[in-house]
Order: sequence, then structure tokens, then C-alpha cells
Amino acid sequence: MPIYEYRCEACGHELEALQKMNDAPLAICPECSQTTLKKALSAAGFRLKGSGWYETDFKGGNEKNVHNAGQPTEKKSACSGGSCP
Repeated sequence: MPIYEYRCEACGHELEALQKMNDAPLAICPECSQTTLKKALSAAGFRLKGSGWYETDFKGGNEKNVHNAGQPTEKKSACSGGSCP
């Protein structure tokens, strides 16, 4: 379940809530009891950086490095021995 951050527009109180994605957003501030609680934008709690399973796994062929994703790759011919037209 994701953790959502909320901030009260009336008193400025901030809190985090562990909620399901389809749960209704919280509206009532636990500090001032007003209905001015709004979801706040926040950064993810982790960042995929460097090399690891997410970079080297689940790729086909010679694609092993995402840093080369924008560069053209050398295509190998399916024909061998010059038997293709």
C-alpha cells in the first residue's frame, strides 16, 4: 500500500497515511478538525540508480545496459554464408 502525504490548508499540519489506492482521500484534519486536508506532492522514497537487477534483467538479446538505450545497435543478419538474396 502506498503512503500518502497530507497537509491541512487551515493550520498547516502535515501527516502521512498508509492507504489503498482506491481509498477515498482523507479530508478532516486531526489537529484542527476542519475539512481542509489536501494531498501533498512528494518524491518517491527510493530511486533506482546505478546497476542492478532492474538494469540487467528482463531484457532480450544483447541489451544489458540502459545507458546505451538511445544508441543504435549493430544488427546481425539472419543469413549465413551469403545464401540470402
